[in-house]
Amino acid sequence: MKFITEFKKFISKGNIIDLAVGVALGTAFNKIVTSLVEDILMPPIGMALNGVDFSDLYINLSSQSYSSLDEANRAGAATINYGIFLNNVLHFLIVALSLFVVVKVYTRLSELRQHEEQAEQKAETKKCPYCLSSIPIPATRCPSCTSHLEKVEEA
Repeated sequence: MKFITEFKKFISKGNIIDLAVGVALGTAFNKIVTSLVEDILMPPIGMALNGVDFSDLYINLSSQSYSSLDEANRAGAATINYGIFLNNVLHFLIVALSLFVVVKVYTRLSELRQHEEQAEQKAETKKCPYCLSSIPIPATRCPSCTSHLEKVEEA
C-alpha cells in the first residue's frame, strides 16, 4: 500500500506533467529538425559537392561491387554507412544549435522579466532610515525595526 501511495504522490506532481509535455514537444521538434536537415539543408550541400547524397555514402566491406547502398543492403552485404552517420551528426548539431538559441532567448527573457519585477518592486518600496530595510511606501512603522516613520521623510 505504501508503494501505491508513493506512486500516486509521484505521478500527481507537476514535474511529471512538465516532463510529458517536454517529451511531446521534443518529439514534434525532432520531426521539424529532421525535415530541415533532410529536405532543406542536405540537398544544397549535396549539390555543392557535385550531387553527392550523403545518405548514399558507404564503404563496402564485401568482395562484391554494388552501385548503391540500397543494392548492397538488399544483397545483405556488410557496409559502413558513413553518409548516414554524417547526416545524423549534422542533425545533432542543428538540434543542439536550435536548443542553444531557444535556451538563450528564454534566459534573456527571464532576465528582462526579473529586472522589470525588481524595478516595479523598487518603485513600490522605500528604505527605512533607521535599519535600511525595504518597506512599502505607505508604511508608518518599519516591520523590521518597528521604528515609527510618520514624521520621517523618505530616504
